[in-house]
Amino acid sequence: MAGSADPGDFKEVLVVLGAAAVVVPLFHRLRLSPVLGFMLVGMGFGPHGLGALADDWPLLSPVAITSTDHIAPIAELGVVMLLFVIGLEMSFERLKLMRRLVFGLGTLQVLISTMVIGSACLALGLPPLAAVILGLGLAMSSTAVVVQVLAEEKRLNSLAGRAAIAVLLLQDVAVVPILFAVDVLEATGNQAENAGLLRKLLFDIGKAAIAVVLVLVVGRMVLRPLFRGVARTGSPELFVAACLLVVLGTGLVMASAGLSMTLGALLAGLLLAETEYRRQVQVTIEPFKGLLLGVFLVSVGMSLSLERIIAAPLFVLGAALTLVAVKGTIVVLLSRLFGLPWRAGLRAGLLLGAGGEFSLVITALAVGGGLLESEAADYALVLGALTMAAIPLLSRLGEVLLNLGDGGARTSQDETPPPAAAGEKRVIIAGFGRVGRTVAEMLDVHRVPWIALDSDADMVARERNRGRPVYFGDMTHVHLLHHLDLDQARGLVVTVTDRDAADALVMAARKERADLLVVARARDADHAAHLYRVGATDAVPETIEASLQLAEAVLVDVGIPMGPVIASIHEKRAEFQHAIRGRAPAAEVRPLGHRRLRDALVPEPRADD
Repeated sequence: MAGSADPGDFKEVLVVLGAAAVVVPLFHRLRLSPVLGFMLVGMGFGPHGLGALADDWPLLSPVAITSTDHIAPIAELGVVMLLFVIGLEMSFERLKLMRRLVFGLGTLQVLISTMVIGSACLALGLPPLAAVILGLGLAMSSTAVVVQVLAEEKRLNSLAGRAAIAVLLLQDVAVVPILFAVDVLEATGNQAENAGLLRKLLFDIGKAAIAVVLVLVVGRMVLRPLFRGVARTGSPELFVAACLLVVLGTGLVMASAGLSMTLGALLAGLLLAETEYRRQVQVTIEPFKGLLLGVFLVSVGMSLSLERIIAAPLFVLGAALTLVAVKGTIVVLLSRLFGLPWRAGLRAGLLLGAGGEFSLVITALAVGGGLLESEAADYALVLGALTMAAIPLLSRLGEVLLNLGDGGARTSQDETPPPAAAGEKRVIIAGFGRVGRTVAEMLDVHRVPWIALDSDADMVARERNRGRPVYFGDMTHVHLLHHLDLDQARGLVVTVTDRDAADALVMAARKERADLLVVARARDADHAAHLYRVGATDAVPETIEASLQLAEAVLVDVGIPMGPVIASIHEKRAEFQHAIRGRAPAAEVRPLGHRRLRDALVPEPRADD
């Protein structure tokens, strides 16, 4: 019923959004990671910050958060969206290439870290069962924070980034049996439950396997037709709805089978990564991911108990440093074992040395089952949240240490792109109509790799069936360029007929890369001059070129000698050139008829040459 909603139900969300709107831009200006800003918001306004003072200071009640009940479900969706985006970036083929790191490095990291941390807990006097649980929980790292930091630093495709993601993927999968093990340990205290324990185990494993197979099989059959039908409508709202349906639907299927929603989202992303709609889905889901992940980071900050830190600051700080050092060292040594350089191992170790969001979940579940005392759990939660908040600082520390090791000189040793992209700096073609297809065919003749976008779903489907790298995408969404490896592109060819879309693409590309070759299709001389002014390297006015070629053909066919015809055509081109230069005096206007795309596409010298 309208007007029956309780405003108090939305207070926490409004406080989070309002505080984030102030704090995060401030951190951007200070050149600090927004991740840290979100966590500080949670610490300041949460139950251990202003929320603890709300009873004594009623004036703080409107901005104080005393409970995370309303935020927790939204925060969980943030991690779900993040895993979905990771799946979109990975694909099954790339995951196959990384299987050695995922199942080798990742498995060893979890096992060794659990044994070392569990042994330390035993030495501190904890019972064996509690030590095992804390070892399992603190062995986990933060997928949400680490991936966000890597994305901000544009290091997702570095050796360190791939190693970190490989370990995190294995941890996300390992969470399922870990949570189940906690349930089993809880059940062992009840003899009535012990009798059916094996049967329950087999049933749960079978249910989980069926759910995974169902998602993979049905997903391959349904996803491409679903998005093709939605794309044909041309409705952005319907496309958003389809994206959310896939993410939440697969997540809930997995949750109903006893698995995590994050695993379902990851599988959905992997399936969509093989389709032509991958790029547009990335752009569509990005705002939701960013907002929801921000709420998750705020919730992590809320779990950080300042009382525990103040009560034993040296112990907490020493334990946090020890945790990062131990886990980081394990990752560094294992990275060397798997053939990664010291630089990549050190950076990955600092990122993975902190606790993670699943450590909070495992600890909370163990406390609820009576397997872990509240005091030990509180310290574990503090260690997890505190080290997670320090991940941006640890990443910065890695940069400083590596620069010191190089004598201050930056090296790209750990910035090698993944095998699938090595040496493939592609030309991006925005618009794959007749003009775009012709450009692509000429690039194929000279063996220049390319990737194309177009908003015609049926045409994209036909081109994909022919094996061409064409993706569905709305050209008015300039953020698509960020998902096409623009930082490594050899050039951008804008062939779209929509003038506003062309202008926006040229400006966005030029803002992102000042050195990028941008060749744009123009209607006439006025449009060409405008494109030069907004950042195009080269603008081709189609009406001028078409009219000159038509005139040349007519003159030759009526009997005028070729020499005078060519001379007059050059003179006319010069007139148009002068007119365009007059309309764009500050731009470098290239001679018409003498395109330099070929020159820009010559093989670039390698950095180590």
